[in-house]
Amino acid sequence: MYSKRNKIKYKILRSKYVDMFLDMMAAERGASKNTLESYGRDLDQFSLFLKNRHCDPADALQSYIKAYLKSLSGAGLASSTIARHISTLRCFFGFLYLEKLRADNPCSLISVPKKESSIPKFLSEGEVEILLRVAGKRKGSKGLRLLALLEILYATGLRVTELVGLPSTAISGDRQFIIVRGKGEKERMVPLNDPARDAISNYLSVRGVFFKDSELNLKNNNLWLFPSRGKQGHLTRARFSQLLKEVANEAGIPGHKVSPHILRHSFASHLLANGADLRSLQQMLGHSDISTTQIYTHVLSERMKALVNDVHPLAKGLDLTLLEK
Repeated sequence: MYSKRNKIKYKILRSKYVDMFLDMMAAERGASKNTLESYGRDLDQFSLFLKNRHCDPADALQSYIKAYLKSLSGAGLASSTIARHISTLRCFFGFLYLEKLRADNPCSLISVPKKESSIPKFLSEGEVEILLRVAGKRKGSKGLRLLALLEILYATGLRVTELVGLPSTAISGDRQFIIVRGKGEKERMVPLNDPARDAISNYLSVRGVFFKDSELNLKNNNLWLFPSRGKQGHLTRARFSQLLKEVANEAGIPGHKVSPHILRHSFASHLLANGADLRSLQQMLGHSDISTTQIYTHVLSERMKALVNDVHPLAKGLDLTLLEK
């Protein structure tokens, strides 16, 4: 069931119907902890907006919802963020309608703002090589762990939550593949390259250093590929991001250019640039819809232009900008 620990901050605001919705998402749809927390934050914010109207979020009129969305737009939020809030409200009111807790879904006719199309930020292959080289120079068990994390991330394109939360059983016996449980509890297998396999082998030889000291934590120690003495039992996203920024600075790459998600984008962009097809990339990234994977097609147009430049006998006379349209 959904943990109600976040309810402390909003204990006056959070409706029992919000808790019912979050419990349903956890129990019936297998929503991840991060997804549940995101839904909870959005609905808490909506509840806070309704406080002056003395209205429970489950009873909100469509005019209230429109006013709320207008306030988000007025606050300068990106259209993608507003679209996420609309999606949360649609799911929430859809749940209430299906459970017959209200007679309508006031979000059914509210349109989602068009998302701005943007090219994902990614590092060049040379920048990634420098990043990995610098990480490889770090000494001791922490250096081996960091290199294993980076090599796995760049070899597989995992989401950072998937990466730090890998169970110890995620690596196949021959270390050719990694088994990932992603969004919606869906499993996928992603191949590992030689550098990643070598980094994993070196890290596993010192993995015990990161175990909790108490024998009572033996089960927890064996549960995670990257165990930690912290509350979660494994390395946190925040700590890994911090380590990544440190390595970027050592490598002379501006910190704002590097994040776990940018490395995921780099993995995808570099694969496409070197001949991978979109369908295979979709499976490796764990995208449920190939339209999500198509954000990387900017790489394909660049590859097409390079191909025409290299092999077409009349390339100098062609307007290659037509390939981008």
